[in-house]
Amino acid sequence: MEIKELKREKELLTATLSGRMDAITATEFTTRLEDWIDEGLRDFIIDCGQLDYISSAGLRSILIIAKKLKGLEGELKLAGLQESVQTVFAISGFNKIIPIFASLDDAATA
Repeated sequence: MEIKELKREKELLTATLSGRMDAITATEFTTRLEDWIDEGLRDFIIDCGQLDYISSAGLRSILIIAKKLKGLEGELKLAGLQESVQTVFAISGFNKIIPIFASLDDAATA
């Protein structure tokens, strides 16, 4: 899995996530986002268009970050999920917890 920062504006960070998010790489996701939160960032848009797979550990990491941000009056938004990843979010009910958008532009204007 790879996480790349695309853009920063005040407290908003837009990043892209690619590859596989599993038990091993989910920890990297949590650590990276917690580092950005420690820097003062509170709102995140994550482009998941290149994320091929997400495990329950990946879902748990996303939930941990979303809850942490909510407590800081921030928000985590996901954009561009591939069909297989979107299905995992729908089956798990996470699509009702985490805001999911078709594109980065949709997430940025919401």
